[in-house]
Amino acid sequence: MRRLMLGAALVMMTSAAMTRAAMADDDDAKGAQKLAMQGRDDYWHCLAREYSRHSNQGLSEQDFGRSVAGACPSERQYYRVALLDYLTTQYPAIDAGAHLATANRAVESAQKDVVTAFVKHRPPAR
Repeated sequence: MRRLMLGAALVMMTSAAMTRAAMADDDDAKGAQKLAMQGRDDYWHCLAREYSRHSNQGLSEQDFGRSVAGACPSERQYYRVALLDYLTTQYPAIDAGAHLATANRAVESAQKDVVTAFVKHRPPAR
């Protein structure tokens, strides 16, 4: 009887530890996701400020594209790193290089979207 109770107690402790570990992993994933979304939002807000700058109105598409590519370096890097961390947390079996490529594509996509909006909404040439 004593062995049975000891075994049951061991099973319950192991189960509790496994549950705690799973909850911690879930918390890590949620935290990484939250940071990635915050990084995305911060980067987009910075790009929006760049888009709205009065000095950009006379730029060509190529010049504006170069300006956007160099803008917001700290926000861009934070977004890239936070997204990389999130992808690594969510998909640990996938090669880190693939995650980095995905994060870089996300940054490039944001820049491309801002340049597309700039070209689409600028006043026509006289």
